[in-house]
Amino acid sequence: MPVKNVLFVCSQNRLRSPTAEQIFSGRSDLEVSSAGTNNDAENPLTSELIKWADVIVVMEKMHRTKVQKRFRSSLNGKRMICLDIPDDFVFMDPALVALLEERLARHLPTG
Repeated sequence: MPVKNVLFVCSQNRLRSPTAEQIFSGRSDLEVSSAGTNNDAENPLTSELIKWADVIVVMEKMHRTKVQKRFRSSLNGKRMICLDIPDDFVFMDPALVALLEERLARHLPTG
């Protein structure tokens, strides 16, 4: 099975998307990265990252809207998944990890 490039996106790239990147980085069938939509994010989202990704996973609807507006020309019909996870968690919060695993299970089936 080909490796999928999965990009996790939140606002600041400090809590939710880095947690997702860390918990899914151990999978041999995925290459993962994370970025933030805000200009002051730890790793700001770029068109290069959008082009690299096979699947873009956003934490909230506003992230999907920002990605669609700002990177329309790079998206080319890429699959975007919105997890509806609010900014209520700390990095590697067990509740956040459980939510990420549960909500992504049907989108990223294990090989």
